[in-house]
Amino acid sequence: MGSFNTAMTAIHVLNGPNLNLLGKREPEIYGSSSLEDIRELLQSRCASRGATLVFKQSNHEGDLVTWIQEAGEARAPVILNPGALTHTSIALYDAIKGSNAEVIEVHLSNVHARESFRRHSYISPAARGVIAGFGPSSYLLALDAIFEKL
Repeated sequence: MGSFNTAMTAIHVLNGPNLNLLGKREPEIYGSSSLEDIRELLQSRCASRGATLVFKQSNHEGDLVTWIQEAGEARAPVILNPGALTHTSIALYDAIKGSNAEVIEVHLSNVHARESFRRHSYISPAARGVIAGFGPSSYLLALDAIFEKL
């Protein structure tokens, strides 16, 4: 993987299955912030840095594959929370590798402190880095990493 594209100011934040339920689903694990709350937080940070936020969520693996490929083709950095697809999706791994997408994998919870099946990621070997366990701040930390590279 190379460095983030300095000419591109669009930052893609892609969210996988069930993240539309944030704020309602298991708040003791995922917190009380909704996905919209996270989008607003990132939008504000991007606006203050002159970047454009492309923020999407899907419960369908194929949508995420397409969006990763599009970001890779545009040489736009990606913050990806693949949700449960982290542990199952070779297709997302292939999309990242095949499109040369620059991806930072994020998770709200510390997946390594949870069930054993959550400790394996198909995404991590293809990602530039992984940030987990800091709730919505995981996204902000990933955004800060991108801004450092831009």
